[in-house]
Amino acid sequence: MVRAGAVGTHLPTSGLDIFGDLRKMNKRQLYYQVLNFAMIVSSALMIWKGLIVLTGSESPIVVVLSGSMEPAFHRGDLLFLTNFREDPIRAGEIVVFKVEGRDIPIVHRVIKVHEKDNGDIKFLTKGDNNEVDDRGLYKEGQNWLEKKDVVGRARGFLPYVGMVTIIMNDYPKFKYALLAVMGAYVLLKRES
Repeated sequence: MVRAGAVGTHLPTSGLDIFGDLRKMNKRQLYYQVLNFAMIVSSALMIWKGLIVLTGSESPIVVVLSGSMEPAFHRGDLLFLTNFREDPIRAGEIVVFKVEGRDIPIVHRVIKVHEKDNGDIKFLTKGDNNEVDDRGLYKEGQNWLEKKDVVGRARGFLPYVGMVTIIMNDYPKFKYALLAVMGAYVLLKRES
Protein backbone atom coordinates (compact mmCIF):
# COMPACT_ATOMS: atom_id res chain seq x y z
CA MET A 1 0.00 0.00 0.00
CA VAL A 2 1.33 3.41 -0.98
CA ARG A 3 0.46 6.59 0.88
CA ALA A 4 -0.38 9.75 -1.11
CA GLY A 5 2.76 11.52 0.08
CA ALA A 6 5.09 8.58 -0.51
CA VAL A 7 8.04 8.82 -2.87
CA GLY A 8 7.32 7.69 -6.40
CA THR A 9 3.60 8.40 -6.44
CA HIS A 10 2.11 10.88 -8.84
CA LEU A 11 -1.30 12.44 -8.23
CA PRO A 12 -3.30 13.26 -11.37
CA THR A 13 -3.70 16.91 -12.26
CA SER A 14 -7.06 18.49 -11.52
CA GLY A 15 -7.73 19.52 -15.13
CA LEU A 16 -7.50 23.20 -14.17
CA ASP A 17 -3.87 23.58 -15.26
CA ILE A 18 -4.75 25.20 -18.57
CA PHE A 19 -1.28 26.52 -19.33
CA GLY A 20 0.25 23.12 -18.62
CA ASP A 21 -2.16 21.56 -21.09
CA LEU A 22 -1.29 24.21 -23.67
CA ARG A 23 2.45 23.56 -23.23
CA LYS A 24 1.90 19.83 -23.82
CA MET A 25 0.23 20.47 -27.19
CA ASN A 26 2.26 20.54 -30.35
CA LYS A 27 1.81 23.50 -32.70
CA ARG A 28 -0.69 21.69 -34.87
CA GLN A 29 -2.96 20.85 -31.92
CA LEU A 30 -2.72 24.42 -30.63
CA TYR A 31 -3.64 25.87 -34.04
CA TYR A 32 -6.54 23.43 -34.23
CA GLN A 33 -7.86 24.60 -30.82
CA VAL A 34 -7.51 28.27 -31.79
CA LEU A 35 -9.32 27.63 -35.09
CA ASN A 36 -12.13 25.78 -33.29
CA PHE A 37 -12.59 28.69 -30.91
CA ALA A 38 -12.56 31.18 -33.80
CA MET A 39 -15.18 29.10 -35.65
CA ILE A 40 -17.48 29.09 -32.61
CA VAL A 41 -17.20 32.85 -32.16
CA SER A 42 -17.67 33.60 -35.86
CA SER A 43 -20.66 31.22 -36.10
CA ALA A 44 -22.34 32.97 -33.18
CA LEU A 45 -21.73 36.37 -34.81
CA MET A 46 -23.10 35.15 -38.16
CA ILE A 47 -26.25 33.80 -36.48
CA TRP A 48 -26.74 37.12 -34.64
CA LYS A 49 -26.25 39.15 -37.84
CA GLY A 50 -28.65 36.81 -39.68
CA LEU A 51 -31.29 37.39 -37.00
CA ILE A 52 -30.80 41.14 -37.37
CA VAL A 53 -31.45 40.90 -41.12
CA LEU A 54 -34.46 38.55 -40.75
CA THR A 55 -36.18 40.55 -38.00
CA GLY A 56 -35.28 44.08 -39.09
CA SER A 57 -34.27 44.84 -35.49
CA GLU A 58 -30.83 45.90 -34.29
CA SER A 59 -31.47 43.74 -31.18
CA PRO A 60 -33.67 40.77 -32.13
CA ILE A 61 -33.46 39.28 -28.62
CA VAL A 62 -33.58 41.28 -25.37
CA VAL A 63 -33.95 40.52 -21.66
CA VAL A 64 -36.56 42.28 -19.51
CA LEU A 65 -34.56 43.97 -16.73
CA SER A 66 -37.32 45.35 -14.48
CA GLY A 67 -40.80 44.58 -13.24
CA SER A 68 -42.42 47.56 -14.97
CA MET A 69 -44.30 45.34 -17.44
CA GLU A 70 -45.72 42.84 -14.95
CA PRO A 71 -47.93 40.85 -15.28
CA ALA A 72 -47.33 40.70 -19.07
CA PHE A 73 -43.56 40.19 -18.72
CA HIS A 74 -41.44 39.54 -15.66
CA ARG A 75 -37.82 40.38 -14.89
CA GLY A 76 -35.64 37.86 -16.72
CA ASP A 77 -38.06 37.07 -19.55
CA LEU A 78 -36.39 36.79 -22.96
CA LEU A 79 -38.22 38.75 -25.67
CA PHE A 80 -38.07 38.12 -29.42
CA LEU A 81 -38.40 41.31 -31.47
CA THR A 82 -39.14 42.35 -35.02
CA ASN A 83 -38.97 45.86 -36.42
CA PHE A 84 -40.31 46.02 -39.93
CA ARG A 85 -40.58 49.70 -40.90
CA GLU A 86 -43.74 49.27 -42.98
CA ASP A 87 -45.76 47.95 -40.00
CA PRO A 88 -47.66 50.79 -38.31
CA ILE A 89 -47.32 51.27 -34.56
CA ARG A 90 -50.65 50.85 -32.78
CA ALA A 91 -51.90 51.47 -29.26
CA GLY A 92 -51.65 48.34 -27.11
CA GLU A 93 -48.51 47.09 -28.85
CA ILE A 94 -45.43 46.32 -26.72
CA VAL A 95 -42.32 48.06 -28.04
CA VAL A 96 -38.67 48.23 -27.06
CA PHE A 97 -37.31 51.75 -27.48
CA LYS A 98 -34.14 53.72 -26.86
CA VAL A 99 -34.11 57.19 -25.40
CA GLU A 100 -31.30 59.62 -26.15
CA GLY A 101 -28.90 59.71 -23.20
CA ARG A 102 -29.76 56.18 -21.99
CA ASP A 103 -27.76 53.11 -22.94
CA ILE A 104 -30.32 50.46 -22.03
CA PRO A 105 -33.51 50.06 -24.10
CA ILE A 106 -36.90 50.10 -22.34
CA VAL A 107 -39.77 47.61 -22.85
CA HIS A 108 -43.20 49.26 -22.46
CA ARG A 109 -46.66 49.34 -24.02
CA VAL A 110 -47.87 52.01 -26.48
CA ILE A 111 -50.83 53.79 -24.88
CA LYS A 112 -51.47 56.67 -27.33
CA VAL A 113 -50.69 57.18 -31.02
CA HIS A 114 -50.84 60.44 -33.00
CA GLU A 115 -50.73 59.93 -36.75
CA LYS A 116 -50.50 62.90 -39.10
CA ASP A 117 -51.75 63.00 -42.69
CA ASN A 118 -48.15 62.99 -44.00
CA GLY A 119 -47.53 59.62 -42.31
CA ASP A 120 -45.54 60.87 -39.32
CA ILE A 121 -46.36 58.91 -36.20
CA LYS A 122 -45.73 59.95 -32.61
CA PHE A 123 -46.66 57.80 -29.66
CA LEU A 124 -46.61 57.61 -25.87
CA THR A 125 -45.63 54.57 -23.81
CA LYS A 126 -46.19 53.30 -20.28
CA GLY A 127 -45.17 50.26 -18.28
CA ASP A 128 -48.18 48.08 -17.36
CA ASN A 129 -47.06 48.09 -13.72
CA ASN A 130 -46.34 51.85 -13.61
CA GLU A 131 -48.71 54.55 -12.34
CA VAL A 132 -47.78 57.22 -14.93
CA ASP A 133 -46.73 57.37 -18.58
CA ASP A 134 -43.06 57.41 -19.67
CA ARG A 135 -42.65 61.15 -20.33
CA GLY A 136 -40.37 61.29 -17.27
CA LEU A 137 -38.10 58.70 -18.93
CA TYR A 138 -37.80 60.51 -22.26
CA LYS A 139 -35.06 63.09 -22.82
CA GLU A 140 -35.75 66.54 -21.45
CA GLY A 141 -38.37 68.37 -23.49
CA GLN A 142 -39.48 65.22 -25.35
CA ASN A 143 -43.16 64.34 -24.90
CA TRP A 144 -43.58 61.70 -27.61
CA LEU A 145 -41.54 58.92 -29.19
CA GLU A 146 -41.09 58.53 -32.93
CA LYS A 147 -40.63 55.44 -35.06
CA LYS A 148 -36.85 56.05 -35.18
CA ASP A 149 -36.72 55.47 -31.40
CA VAL A 150 -38.11 51.92 -31.69
CA VAL A 151 -35.63 49.03 -31.46
CA GLY A 152 -38.32 46.41 -31.98
CA ARG A 153 -41.76 45.08 -31.16
CA ALA A 154 -42.32 42.08 -28.92
CA ARG A 155 -43.46 39.08 -30.95
CA GLY A 156 -42.81 36.28 -28.45
CA PHE A 157 -41.04 35.47 -25.21
CA LEU A 158 -39.48 32.74 -23.09
CA PRO A 159 -40.16 33.18 -19.38
CA TYR A 160 -37.18 33.68 -17.04
CA VAL A 161 -34.55 32.41 -19.52
CA GLY A 162 -32.75 35.75 -19.31
CA MET A 163 -32.17 35.45 -15.55
CA VAL A 164 -28.71 34.07 -16.29
CA THR A 165 -27.82 37.35 -18.02
CA ILE A 166 -29.19 39.40 -15.12
CA ILE A 167 -27.29 37.35 -12.54
CA MET A 168 -24.04 37.67 -14.51
CA ASN A 169 -24.49 41.47 -14.74
CA ASP A 170 -25.53 41.91 -11.09
CA TYR A 171 -22.84 39.56 -9.73
CA PRO A 172 -19.68 39.69 -11.90
CA LYS A 173 -17.92 37.11 -9.70
CA PHE A 174 -20.62 34.61 -10.66
CA LYS A 175 -19.78 35.21 -14.33
CA TYR A 176 -16.12 34.38 -13.77
CA ALA A 177 -16.99 31.34 -11.66
CA LEU A 178 -19.31 30.09 -14.40
CA LEU A 179 -16.59 30.57 -17.02
CA ALA A 180 -14.09 28.70 -14.83
CA VAL A 181 -16.51 25.79 -14.35
CA MET A 182 -17.21 25.64 -18.09
CA GLY A 183 -13.48 25.72 -18.86
CA ALA A 184 -12.79 22.96 -16.34
CA TYR A 185 -15.60 20.87 -17.82
CA VAL A 186 -14.20 21.23 -21.33
CA LEU A 187 -10.70 20.27 -20.20
CA LEU A 188 -11.91 17.29 -18.18
CA LYS A 189 -14.13 16.13 -21.04
CA ARG A 190 -11.17 16.35 -23.42
CA GLU A 191 -8.96 14.26 -21.14
CA SER A 192 -11.49 11.42 -20.88
